[in-house]
Amino acid sequence: MDVLPLLATGFGHLFTPVNLAVLAAGLVLGMLVAVLPGLTLVMGVVLALPFTYKMGVAPALILLTAMYVSGTYGGAITAILFRIPGEPMDVPLIWDGYEMARKGEAALALGWSLVAALVGGLVSAVVMVLLAKPVAGLALAFSTPEFFAIVFFGLASVVTLSQGSLANALISLCLGLLIATVGVDEVYGAERFTFGQPFLQDGVEFLLVMVGAYGIGEVLTRMGTGFAAEGGEAGSGAARFRTAFPRLSSILGMKATFARGTATGIVVGIVPGAGATVSAFVAYGIESQYGKNRAALGSGAAEGIVAAKSAATASVGGALVPLLAMGIPGSGATAIILAAFLLHGIQPGPQVFVANPDLVYTVFATVFAGVIGMCILGYFAIRPLCKVLEAPEAIVSAFVVVFCFVGAFAARNNLSDLNVIAAFGVLGFLFERYGFPIAPLVLGTILGPLAETNFMTTMVSFDNDWTVFFTRPISGGILALAFAGLAWPLAKAVLQRIRASRSAHGQPG
Repeated sequence: MDVLPLLATGFGHLFTPVNLAVLAAGLVLGMLVAVLPGLTLVMGVVLALPFTYKMGVAPALILLTAMYVSGTYGGAITAILFRIPGEPMDVPLIWDGYEMARKGEAALALGWSLVAALVGGLVSAVVMVLLAKPVAGLALAFSTPEFFAIVFFGLASVVTLSQGSLANALISLCLGLLIATVGVDEVYGAERFTFGQPFLQDGVEFLLVMVGAYGIGEVLTRMGTGFAAEGGEAGSGAARFRTAFPRLSSILGMKATFARGTATGIVVGIVPGAGATVSAFVAYGIESQYGKNRAALGSGAAEGIVAAKSAATASVGGALVPLLAMGIPGSGATAIILAAFLLHGIQPGPQVFVANPDLVYTVFATVFAGVIGMCILGYFAIRPLCKVLEAPEAIVSAFVVVFCFVGAFAARNNLSDLNVIAAFGVLGFLFERYGFPIAPLVLGTILGPLAETNFMTTMVSFDNDWTVFFTRPISGGILALAFAGLAWPLAKAVLQRIRASRSAHGQPG
């Protein structure tokens, strides 16, 4: 099997002094952004992205991938010890992990979370290596109608999986697609929505949209709700905690839970737009229905920790499969990694396995090494990681703003970009305030040009016959799934209204 030599080559590239240093920095930064108040994993990866512009493509991808891997674990520490979930994916850990901590079993709860993260991460990494190239090989047989259908499916998935109003998610997505059209049309050479401003002729960089909406927008949101004057009391209490690994017999006795959680994370992670949060909640729900110890979940059962954490970490390998094989990000963090590829002039997809196989397998090697390094760091760095919770949130937010503006300016050395990032910061604040999801906006700006290029190329190649998208079996099937995904939330809402109306009139549902 040619996978093993290629993976060995990837480890060879990773184990150079520079790349190892970048890997270590990425693991530490990922842990910090998951623990620091006011930061999220996606925001942390976004803040790091502008500083990778001057790097080589391999160190840039190693840094962001390492942050992605370790960021899925850091929040588990604060969720279990202090009932403060660092990320939405860590909320299920509160229900059982914090309950174990209250019973004096905090060390064991942390041990279960580390074992679950290790198992889920390594298994998903193996599956990622085995699946990515076959999926890419299948994608090589695709033409522009199939690629447009895949991009459309990715955009539809982001919309349907967004929490809250479907209409708000669609508005966010359409606004992102509109932003992607700003500039000079590549097909006809006409200016679109430039309003006589020269700096808009090159279009709006998706980097500015991401950093502004996520970074500046989040700071403005927290400013509106009021910053905490002091940090938590984590530092004074952290010294009481350590990590104690469960017995091997206990781990083997829970193999079904590990299998269910890991499989759920991989499968849900492959779905574009799902990510670790959806994986963790789905895995916890499955365990609460089918687990051997399901009655004890929510009262301090280790099964709840294992299911949620193994799924969250396993989603990393799952989310990287559609990114590398088809150029479709499987989560918010992989959307930023896609941006790093594009910033360095590389389009992820089936061609990258032919043109840059060493780069792809360096990313694979980073996932393997990142999972192991994450667990080592998580074991030894609990006290210093919790200590950072003492940092006042206002100070952390001030540094976030500085990094946002410095990173945005460093990308193109253009002062106009600072105005653009500030505008998108206000837009991100308004989105958060009025319940509009940011992810569809960002994905629209990233995938919009790709969708337009494939659509226009198809129209030129097939004499403007739009039915080709539906008459070709693969593209027609993918579009059918996308439309079904969009229709299901609408149908569900209609059914709920009908049932509510019947209940109000005393009729049986």
